[in-house]
Amino acid sequence: MNPMIRVEQALLLTGTVLLGTYLTVSAHSVVSAHLAAWHFDDATETRGQTQLIPEEPPGFSRWAESRVVAYKRSLLEWATPAMALLRIERLGLRVPIFEGTNELVLNRGTGWIVGTAKPGEPGNVGIAGHRDGFFRVLQDLQSGDRVEVVTRAATLAFIVDAIAIVDPSDTYVLDPGDTPSLTLVTCYPFYFVGSAPQRFIVHASIVETVDRNANALSAAAVVAGRSQEDMR
Repeated sequence: MNPMIRVEQALLLTGTVLLGTYLTVSAHSVVSAHLAAWHFDDATETRGQTQLIPEEPPGFSRWAESRVVAYKRSLLEWATPAMALLRIERLGLRVPIFEGTNELVLNRGTGWIVGTAKPGEPGNVGIAGHRDGFFRVLQDLQSGDRVEVVTRAATLAFIVDAIAIVDPSDTYVLDPGDTPSLTLVTCYPFYFVGSAPQRFIVHASIVETVDRNANALSAAAVVAGRSQEDMR
């Protein structure tokens, strides 16, 4: 065989392998970006079957470039299911909540602060996020805004009633109160260069709990009722 033909065949094979690898990694990134929230978003009824709406990719326009890179890298490194989903519809925020607050967790989503109440439990639920990533939008949050935490069992709705800037040592913000509550924590100032010296705190009190299973049963009953009417 002509040596030049062998070289061309080898180059073609190498290119095919590299392209396949690239497509596999890219597909894995896209799929991973959707998996975390599939179990927690609102169910929709389509032809009588429940389908789950996937997590929308985050908007990176206000993120730090280094945080965008860290987020995309985390998609390939993270496989642990989320505990819950955090939603602030007015700000367009929909982000998974994972257990703990290490760097990988906060690159992938937000983190439940160990020692506080878990999402769905009575008490004060503490959630941390990076100021230059998912939680950058908190700078636009206002008192009265609705914040939702979606677990496998229920959707819990909270209303923001206090926003404060405190020192890192002011851990009292995570203490439980008289009613179930939610506390969001991020560093401050939002665009500070280096290690930010303060903490931006959002406190919200619960106003509503909707049992997801009850909703599913109600939807099924409606569908069943319509089927019976159609048969008459």
